[in-house]
Amino acid sequence: MSKRAILVVDLQNEYFPAGKLPLVGIEGAAANAAKVIATARDKGDLIVNIRHERPGGPIFEPGSTGAEINDLVAPAPGEAVITKNFPNSFRETGLHDLLQEKGIEDVVVVGAMSQMCVDATVRAAADLGYGTTTIHDACACPDVEFGAAKVPAAQVHAAIMAALGFAYGEVVDTATWQGR
Repeated sequence: MSKRAILVVDLQNEYFPAGKLPLVGIEGAAANAAKVIATARDKGDLIVNIRHERPGGPIFEPGSTGAEINDLVAPAPGEAVITKNFPNSFRETGLHDLLQEKGIEDVVVVGAMSQMCVDATVRAAADLGYGTTTIHDACACPDVEFGAAKVPAAQVHAAIMAALGFAYGEVVDTATWQGR
């Protein structure tokens, strides 16, 4: 059995064009995530679908269409679905226990948002001792603002991927990962 898991982080309808918080490049990122998931299923990797909920919040309201995992990356029957309430997919969830139970040593992360939940999840995974690979073109984020600075999504994404690749694991594109 494979000792690798694919963590599909928050590829939920809220982030797509009809959602309340559409991300730059989400459809392309989700299409690449779907390729990663298909390859991983063929190789027998564990697929873990992670979804964010914010009870009473303006987005990701439990039971809403926005909180549902997008059809492009819908879980297959029997695949794990972890619900979280924080950016870090390990915080107050059963994710670490599931990975330990399955003997997982390495995680591959795809999803949204690059600068929030992907970042927090990759860093937590590395801190817990997992080898990490982030598929950069299977992740997306929005344009952001800090004070008077408006930062385009491409720059936000690049900065986060550079940081993850510097100290937390490998960062590659979909085609490179599939070619292994």
